[in-house]
Amino acid sequence: MKALRSHSVGGPDTLTLDEVDVPSPGKGEVLVDVKACAINYPDTLIIRDLYQFKPERPFAPGGEIAGVVEAIGEGVEGYCVGDTVMAGIGNGGLAEKVIVPAGRMFPVPEGVQFEKAASLLMTYGTTIHGLKDRGHIKQGDTVLIFGAAGGVGLSAIELSKAFGARVVAAVSSAAKGEVAKQAGADEVVIYPREEMDKAASKELANAFKAACGPDGANIVYDIVGGQYSEPALRSIAWEGRFLVVGFPAGIAKMPLNLTLLKSCDICGVFWGAFTAREPAKFVAQVEELFELMKTGKIDPLVSETFPLERAGDAIAKLESREAVGKLVVTMD
Repeated sequence: MKALRSHSVGGPDTLTLDEVDVPSPGKGEVLVDVKACAINYPDTLIIRDLYQFKPERPFAPGGEIAGVVEAIGEGVEGYCVGDTVMAGIGNGGLAEKVIVPAGRMFPVPEGVQFEKAASLLMTYGTTIHGLKDRGHIKQGDTVLIFGAAGGVGLSAIELSKAFGARVVAAVSSAAKGEVAKQAGADEVVIYPREEMDKAASKELANAFKAACGPDGANIVYDIVGGQYSEPALRSIAWEGRFLVVGFPAGIAKMPLNLTLLKSCDICGVFWGAFTAREPAKFVAQVEELFELMKTGKIDPLVSETFPLERAGDAIAKLESREAVGKLVVTMD
């Protein structure tokens, strides 16, 4: 079988398409014939040794897959050969076949395409955990969402609207703003791509305040970080929740005096660790996502697909912050 693997620390150009042996499932494991693997921001980090987890090389990136059960290991119950499944696996998904612990798998809901099934767990899973467990979202809240046209950002728009919130989408272009509006955003703020000086940072903070309204944002969903985080913190509501999700623009340095002045919280959202620490709660949230998908309240936007040999291009496109919605690698 083929796998796109990292042999040395570096960018997507260092990945090589290798011919490797088909693995055999052990106790509690399943061999999945991968049909689709979604690309996520951790894929850009893990190959550079910048992610929280550093797998032993060589390894294939790709933490979110959908496919068909090909073989079942000892002790696995509830699955049969031929079942369509989806799973969050951390890494290893950019391969034609992959071993998956049975406890990390879910049946693909009826009628859902492999590309969309592979795009659900990490993005929507991160967001439902962030908004509910860390942000304590409630009806009538205002949610300011960064990177709102990407996969995670769009999931945040859809879920915020499903939970009865008002959404302000922050994006880097007018075209991305239109994507956010189509997903349900009530307001759009376009932030600059270039480096901001103090005056520009203050201007952006004022734009956020105007869009969020006089009370400010009850939740800031920060997928981007960098120079954009402080202006958002300045627009937060009294006792607001600032959710730290990702840092493609860099790790922000926050003026902590603002947390006192706003009596607000800065909360980390580490979905991967959450799923391991609270598996029952994780499963319940995935079931809730299935219900929301069934009722049409969420629907992953797959904007582009790539063959396995071009998966590095997909990672590069996501890394450059050019992607809209989800980029998915398909094996057929």
